[in-house]
Amino acid sequence: MLFQEIVHVGRALRKSPGFTLIAILTLALGIGASTAIFSVTNAVLLRPLPYKDPERLVLACSDLRKRNVKDFPMSNADFVDLRKGANHAFEDFAAVRTGGAVLLREDGTPEHVRTGFVSPNFFALLGARMASGRDFTEADGLPQPAPPPSGLAPGQAPLRLPNIVILSYEYWQRRYSGDPNVLGKSLVTGPGFGAGTQIVGVLAPGFELLFPPESNMERTPDFFMAARINYDPATRNNVQWRVIARMKPVATLDQAQQDAEAVAIQIRASNAISNTAGQYIRIEPMKKHLVTGVESTIVALMGAVVFLLLIACANVANLVLVRMSLRARDLAVRAAIGGSWWNLVRQLLTESLMPGGAGALLGVGLAWAGIRELLAITPANLPRLEAVRIDPVVLGFTALACLASVAIFGLAPALRAARPDLMHLLRGSGRTTGLGSSGMVRNGVVVAEVALSFVLLSGCGLMIRSFIALQHVNPGFDPHNLLTFQLLGGPPGNTQPAQRAAFIRQVHDRLAAIPGVLSVTASFPFPLTGNFSPIRWGTNDALSDPSKFQAADLQFVLPGYFQTMGTPIMDGREFTEANSAPDRKLVIIDQALAAKAFPGESAVGKRILVRINSPQAEWVDVIGVAAHQRNTDLALPGREQVYVTDGFAGFGAVNRWALRTADDPAKFAAAVREEIRKQHANMLVTELRSMGEWVDRAQAGTRFSLLLIGIFAVIAAVLAAVGLYGVLSTVVRQRTAEIGVRVALGAAPSSIFRLVVGQGLRLSAAGIGVGLVAAFALTRIMATMLIGVKPTDPPTFAAMALVFVAIAAAASWLPARRAAGLDPTQALREE
Repeated sequence: MLFQEIVHVGRALRKSPGFTLIAILTLALGIGASTAIFSVTNAVLLRPLPYKDPERLVLACSDLRKRNVKDFPMSNADFVDLRKGANHAFEDFAAVRTGGAVLLREDGTPEHVRTGFVSPNFFALLGARMASGRDFTEADGLPQPAPPPSGLAPGQAPLRLPNIVILSYEYWQRRYSGDPNVLGKSLVTGPGFGAGTQIVGVLAPGFELLFPPESNMERTPDFFMAARINYDPATRNNVQWRVIARMKPVATLDQAQQDAEAVAIQIRASNAISNTAGQYIRIEPMKKHLVTGVESTIVALMGAVVFLLLIACANVANLVLVRMSLRARDLAVRAAIGGSWWNLVRQLLTESLMPGGAGALLGVGLAWAGIRELLAITPANLPRLEAVRIDPVVLGFTALACLASVAIFGLAPALRAARPDLMHLLRGSGRTTGLGSSGMVRNGVVVAEVALSFVLLSGCGLMIRSFIALQHVNPGFDPHNLLTFQLLGGPPGNTQPAQRAAFIRQVHDRLAAIPGVLSVTASFPFPLTGNFSPIRWGTNDALSDPSKFQAADLQFVLPGYFQTMGTPIMDGREFTEANSAPDRKLVIIDQALAAKAFPGESAVGKRILVRINSPQAEWVDVIGVAAHQRNTDLALPGREQVYVTDGFAGFGAVNRWALRTADDPAKFAAAVREEIRKQHANMLVTELRSMGEWVDRAQAGTRFSLLLIGIFAVIAAVLAAVGLYGVLSTVVRQRTAEIGVRVALGAAPSSIFRLVVGQGLRLSAAGIGVGLVAAFALTRIMATMLIGVKPTDPPTFAAMALVFVAIAAAASWLPARRAAGLDPTQALREE
């Protein structure tokens, strides 16, 4: 019986290929878009972290509240105090930091590796498994013996403990081809980094560290080394660790916060700087910490595709209503000869389910292709991109979306059509039979489509305004014709400041000699590349009240940095070669810091307190004021900045180089690599790209959101226009006799044209009115995505309303033109 009904429905749909094709394609667009975005939502927001009992994992974040610094790394002493003192709500704490290094392969060639340093309990706390060998033990993290006193006879000094290493599975395969005999061997076979190491294990495949991008953590280190953490309260200001904790099964987040705060109180009491900085330890679920920066964007995109799916369903519902209205007499005859209400509903629902199922299958295909394109344009700050895929959960969502779509566009029309007014329909004839009774429903559906589309168009307008604002942001430097790269490695014997200074000068001169290179500089950190960390600064007031110290970003630079970067010196002068020495306590500050420290007066010649090398803050002289650079985010100004020379820290701090070129920077990439190779065989050039590419990466989040919401808004507007066109075409069909009478009585074609267009504009105006109310409420979700514009920006809403009025006028034009051209004699005869 069911099979026969499906065959019958299939035949009926084949007789209406236009309806079937449009319904399937419309639903495929809505279901495909929602499936693609849900795959991202599932991977980033819903899927558990790939650790043991991830719901009990939290981050212990150090916040310096009085300096407005969040998620500051912790010191050795902070970590040890937490692990020993916060044991009521926590099972344990583990520490991790990552970085990069250059190792020598067996053939002597250099290799860039990502490194991780962890407390010995790190993998046990996360529940990581070993593919080979063993995990770290507490003995692997015992502190190194104290340095021997001077004058001790050779051989009497205590032996240095080896560095114990666990390889990632991927590095084990890449470097050692999965050789099991690597266990027990040294990590490298050449001089330099890695001497005294011993490999004891290999991690299971796929292990990764999941931190937000602003934490500057490597996601997949090549190997991990057990950190030998010693407890020295005197070095509490030297911070480096990210701390993960596992709560006890019965502990709540509030209890964990109280437990950590009790330790923070002790730290503030024992350390003056922690107290004056307002150091607090904030406990945050690890997953929440990971997605905080992207959650609002993903929720907004998911909301947008849900709206798109609703619009698609509304469009198909209108098609179904028209189709069922035209079949009203047929349904009435079936009911009159004994057809049951349930049989009619079942057949009509089957007619909706078949295009719905086909649309879902096609939508999965579109989603698969869409995911590949999404991954190509997704910004770097979106975590867990490798987990974005069509899996059973995503397919389950697609099935639910299909059923929900069928319920929305098929159930209500089916219930309506299954209870026909038999006397009215069987007595009636002509085109108007069955059409008039559903006109109000179809009009309501169009109003809903317009309202939903207007919300999407408003979101698109706000993102366009944001992207334009981002394009006009002055980053504080000139990104054009600027080639940048990171330089790693170098001669292992460069242990003295003079040697390091000479080596940096040689690299500088080699690069400057490349034809077409106008100037060369280096710094660390470097704008838009991460790794910025605040230092404290203050004026005279901070001597008597240390709580008045504030935070600023520190950069080590070579003389000529500002000239090469195209950053204006607003007051004073730039560094010279003579200024680059450890005994020259000179700084350049930016405009923002100058305005805070010395409001209304020149900062040049003044002094400020900074803590860079010394345990306590020291006085330095301000020799210049530079324009403010947006170092971490183009959308936000960021912290104030302090610049010192590379020589201030004893040389060797800078590792990010920049070349101002006379032509396209990409043309100089090969020459840069060759000159660095000539300088020293152990040096590696990484992240070689133009500054324009770094700027593009910084704009990627806004561009990603704009592109997706823009695509959804355009599709929604087209669907709404098609829906409006369909309703007006049906109205013209329904009112053919009325229009013929009007024309016969002398109505001008222009008045008929205005009549139809007016109805279209009235429906659109109603939808825009509802959409305005919804947009004012819903666009607030986008607040964190916007730049230079409020989420309830009236000019944007007004512009989008005008755009939609134009769309509505265009959609109304064809039905209105057809109505105005009707021949009254033929219209009345056909009716």
